[in-house]
Amino acid sequence: MVTALPPGSRLPALIQTALFMTVRPHLLRRMRRLHGDVFTVRLLGSKTVVTLSHPSHIREVFAGTPAVFHAGEGNEILRPVMGPHSVMITDEDEHLRSRKLLMPAFNGAALRGYGDMMADLAEANVGTWPTGRPFEVHEAMNEVTLEIILRVVFGMSDGPRLTALRPRIRTLTDINPITALGWSYPALAKLPPWRGSADNLREVDRLLYEEITDRRAADVTARRDVLSRLLSVAGTDLTDAELRDQMITLLLAGHETTATALAWTFHDLSRNEPVLRKAQQAADTDDEDYLQAVAKEALRRHPIIQNVPRVLTEHTAIAGHHLPAGTIVAPNTTLAHEDPAHHEAPGEFRPERFLGKPLPLGTWIPFGGGVRRCLGAGFSLKEMAAVLRAALTRYDLRPARQAPEFAKPRNITLIPSRGARIIATPRG
Repeated sequence: MVTALPPGSRLPALIQTALFMTVRPHLLRRMRRLHGDVFTVRLLGSKTVVTLSHPSHIREVFAGTPAVFHAGEGNEILRPVMGPHSVMITDEDEHLRSRKLLMPAFNGAALRGYGDMMADLAEANVGTWPTGRPFEVHEAMNEVTLEIILRVVFGMSDGPRLTALRPRIRTLTDINPITALGWSYPALAKLPPWRGSADNLREVDRLLYEEITDRRAADVTARRDVLSRLLSVAGTDLTDAELRDQMITLLLAGHETTATALAWTFHDLSRNEPVLRKAQQAADTDDEDYLQAVAKEALRRHPIIQNVPRVLTEHTAIAGHHLPAGTIVAPNTTLAHEDPAHHEAPGEFRPERFLGKPLPLGTWIPFGGGVRRCLGAGFSLKEMAAVLRAALTRYDLRPARQAPEFAKPRNITLIPSRGARIIATPRG
């Protein structure tokens, strides 16, 4: 048994942190070339991150005991925004309680009930696309996924509160890595640009608490949105703060990530005419399986979140290394998704990978895995299929420029460098 940490860069933690925040994929690819499937990254705050990319090592982490592998602690950077009660921040019993409360809102029956509203909102959005000239489809996707979350998860209707909340949420998500890093240092909230970010979050909270107060006073028994479901579950007695934390978690985790995944999907479809034609046929015939396969392949080629971190609460053997308590073990989506040993011709856009026999565990992890797998995975894929169906029955697509866009960091996510610029024209 190897007792030392895996190899890694000798650069100071400050430089490794700067590289990790600004050029994550390039840094991690280089480190794998130099050190293999398991390597160590050292970040500010005495954080030791052991990065994993081999499926067997990833499965070790996802199968690990939740009391030893703390996923909530691994997401600590998000605590200032999502709150201490968030299903993404908590661990063990508190996490299990939150998960059980939220799961009914994302089961198969609930997802089928959301389908019509998703379709209507998708149709309304794609109907406003400019035709015959380049535009940033990422911007359009941010609009439609935010609207779906606000309507389906919050159950909000038109009015001053919804009008005020939309731009606030956009401001909350559209921040650079430096501002995101400031979430972990409360003292920075007094200085620009962190002061503006903190002020904006307070205003978001005010609007959300107003919505929760009004909903508590209303009859929610016949409503099917997630907030109303949580309020109507007997015996839960959730506080306003607990409701706020779960709602903003679902909003942020389900809005920006899905919007970016859709933008990459249209980016890839516009550059691959044979797949575009198959996807249009699937949209015409309502073949949701193929549309979801298209979305899954875009998620494979363009991971939105780089790492799926877990903090070890005790000394643990992983990937042949005996790691001390406090180590962050992080299955890496980019490295796992582009490994030719597990994905033939990984640079090619092949939705057929996701039709038929499932991919081996640990080779496709955009939603994490194990008992902490994203609750909203099915919601996101259904939403993506609805938007693809609405757009592809209406438009042909081509890229604004043939050269593909690269991934650039925004907060903790990776987005298309030019907004996934495409040209849509009405189908003949």
